Amino acid sequence: MASSSSSLPPSVFNPRRHVGVNLERVTNVTNTEYPGHYPDEDHSWDLAKFKQNLQLSVKRLSQRSIEFDLVGVDASIANAFRRILIAEVPTMAIEHVYVWNNTSVIQDEVLAQRLGLIPLDVDPRMFEFRTQTDTPTDRNTLVFQLNVTCERMKNAPRGSTSQHKHEYVRSEDLEWVPQGEQEVVFADKPPAPTNKEIVLAKLAPGQEINVELHAIKGVGKEHAKWNPVATASYRLHPLVLLNPSKPIPPHLADKFAKCFSPGVVRVESGGKVSIDERNLRKESMSREVLRHPEFEGCVELKRIRDWFIFTIESESHYKPEELFLESVKVMRAKIASVREAAEALIAQPGADARVDGDVEMATA
Repeated sequence: MASSSSSLPPSVFNPRRHVGVNLERVTNVTNTEYPGHYPDEDHSWDLAKFKQNLQLSVKRLSQRSIEFDLVGVDASIANAFRRILIAEVPTMAIEHVYVWNNTSVIQDEVLAQRLGLIPLDVDPRMFEFRTQTDTPTDRNTLVFQLNVTCERMKNAPRGSTSQHKHEYVRSEDLEWVPQGEQEVVFADKPPAPTNKEIVLAKLAPGQEINVELHAIKGVGKEHAKWNPVATASYRLHPLVLLNPSKPIPPHLADKFAKCFSPGVVRVESGGKVSIDERNLRKESMSREVLRHPEFEGCVELKRIRDWFIFTIESESHYKPEELFLESVKVMRAKIASVREAAEALIAQPGADARVDGDVEMATA
């Protein structure tokens, strides 16, 4: 069903790369590119072939988010990057809260939880991890102070919405207290929250909050406050294939177009229907077209198994284009650790005998 004038790569229309999207189920979800699946075909992993098929292209980039296509990898690899982005890319977050005075209506524990969730614009690569037994130093700890008191403003303009100073306690009220060499190291960009408008509490006149905050380096699998992303997700690239042997009737062209996301189906003069491949990635795969019996056999809905549309929203110091590269670094470190452990195991005396014994047991 591929069009000769298609702007998509010809390999996109290879049925082996397709995941079938049907009315009530999804088919062909398992990867088949491994040795022995197809007779007389060698699908053993090859680095040169992998480099040729691997593609990464940025489609949208803003100050806090990025959308890019990752093509040519298995779903297990794409999902590994997603999980690393959420749980294993380190950031800085407030871990210890020392409450000297809190006369607001918010309990100390709730206030500490809110403070811990404030994303900090601090490069975690400048700090070391700190365990419970480590002594706080300028290399593993950041110190902030929050000392505000709600007071009546004597010269407040008549009719102003607020007559009080510090009626709302916001993240911008956090004051960084340099320790050791930090004042020199962070002279160009002092540590601060990424968003200064986060409301932490509301105070009445005379109420006060005075706390000291210690931020340390951590990862999201320990607590969500160390997540570097607001979200990190992917979806398979959609593919809509029209059946040339059963065209859409002209009087149903508009109804057919409304079954898809806006811009995906183009209705030309005379009621001729075509797919706008530039907008194909916008298709939500609602399967609405499969509910109408008059369109049965006219169209096929597919997804491309190894074409992932990634969306990452940064909520930390990292720029959105840096986050995926950081996940690659974490992945490489994991692979290096596994390789080092395997080499150490092989180097031990009697390793060959143990391996042979394991093979015999597996065969039995």
